[in-house]
Amino acid sequence: MKLLAVAFAVCVGVSVGVTDGAVPVRFPEGAVHGFLVLRTESGKLLAHGDLLQIPKGDEIESRMVFRFPDGSLYDERVTFTQDRVFSMRRYHLTLRGPAFPEDQEARLDRGTRKYRVVTTAHRGGKEEVLQGDIDFPADVYNGMVITIAKNLSAGAGLNAHFIAFTPKPRLIGLELALAEDAHVSLGAPKTLAHYVIKPKLGPIVGLIARLAGKLPPDNHAWILTEDVPAFVRFEGPLYMGGPTWRIELATPQWPDQPQATPVGDETQQRQR
Repeated sequence: MKLLAVAFAVCVGVSVGVTDGAVPVRFPEGAVHGFLVLRTESGKLLAHGDLLQIPKGDEIESRMVFRFPDGSLYDERVTFTQDRVFSMRRYHLTLRGPAFPEDQEARLDRGTRKYRVVTTAHRGGKEEVLQGDIDFPADVYNGMVITIAKNLSAGAGLNAHFIAFTPKPRLIGLELALAEDAHVSLGAPKTLAHYVIKPKLGPIVGLIARLAGKLPPDNHAWILTEDVPAFVRFEGPLYMGGPTWRIELATPQWPDQPQATPVGDETQQRQR
């Protein structure tokens, strides 16, 4: 039943067109070091993180890592190629610490068609190891959903695949469709493409999920598409059955920068 908690969710909205299969490269990826924050739905800060991308030959190594104050670690790594179309080659996910229900390390390798998943219980330390072969369609995009969203044609949706760890890996159909645009201010008004993501669970598993009241929560990604596409925000679970968390870009805090006064407190001070 852990399959029902797969971290991609119900899709709303309608796209003008739908891409099937491997996604063409419109904006090649390169060297990147971005700064991220992880928050709850209500905005509470959970962890600081980094997005690191390094070109190595004809491959790109991408890593998104969050370090929590309690020592917990979320570390997602994906290696992919971008020769005309995007292709995931290797994937490595590490969850460790009390922020997660159990420790987990999962690996996928397209070249060998192998997987290995190790889960370790926090209480008692019982370890479970799963390994074997798995099918890799051309459009498996673990760890690459934001990259793929940035490369979709204007107004297009996506039908692809994702390997979910339940903890046994399962190949899941993946849908990504446009919802209503979002509007923000970045010194000037900006319009963001809002994508909603869902798993295609299949008729039997989908029916069981609905009857059990365990349909996965919605996942959302917001992309600035003006000129050069850029990631702005993601909302959704980062692990099986997890809460909805929010990934955003971080703003550096300089040591000599005064702390901002909440609007309500500032108003009260002026009234005094």
